[in-house]
Amino acid sequence: MTNTGDILTEATADLTFGLILSVARRIPEAQDYLVNRKWIEGWSPDLFLGSNVYGTTLGILGLGKIGSSVARRAKGFHMKILYHNRTRLDDKIEKKSGVEYVGMDDLFNKSDFLTIHTNLNKESENLVDLNYFKKMKPTSFIINTSRGSIINEEDLIFSLKNKIIAGAALDVYENEPLSKKNQLISMKNVVLLPHIGSATVQTRSNMTEVAVKNIIDIANGRKSKYIVNKEVNSTKK
Repeated sequence: MTNTGDILTEATADLTFGLILSVARRIPEAQDYLVNRKWIEGWSPDLFLGSNVYGTTLGILGLGKIGSSVARRAKGFHMKILYHNRTRLDDKIEKKSGVEYVGMDDLFNKSDFLTIHTNLNKESENLVDLNYFKKMKPTSFIINTSRGSIINEEDLIFSLKNKIIAGAALDVYENEPLSKKNQLISMKNVVLLPHIGSATVQTRSNMTEVAVKNIIDIANGRKSKYIVNKEVNSTKK
């Protein structure tokens, strides 16, 4: 079994930061307002008031390749960057990356924007539930471009309805494609995308090239660079 490695890292990090800006500044909602010809009274001081991104605190759950790429983008917005991993990074790496390690409770308590980049496994499935949403600020936002099942979607909907958190921006869901009956669709404080984290021309082209090379390598008995089940060694016969 093979994959395409970290080729989608930067595209997904771009999209993640795009979601942060979109949900904070209510960009999709404002565009719909304009396109549907509701902007008829001109400018007003309270029209689509959003939230600042610059100078706020970003929490990253899972500081791997994508999480680290998001952190680099956050530096340009002078954000304080907190993170939580199962294994803490070396002090030198933390200092170089400009990130601060915190426990799970502090990550949810202190973050203005909390973005998820951890892997989906038995420990992380439904990890982000009502218990953690209640630890967040009522002005905070959660972003997920990792795997939908890491968030308990029912608890997320409850938290959004009851203003436990300010909003959410999602590219992944518990069940895909998203059902028309899903309550997230009708919520104004949510930005939803159809699982397009790696959807750039350049990234998809590179992914295709790597996938083809993987097939050729395996077919010719060579060990692929991007093999997943490394216990299986393909040797040329």
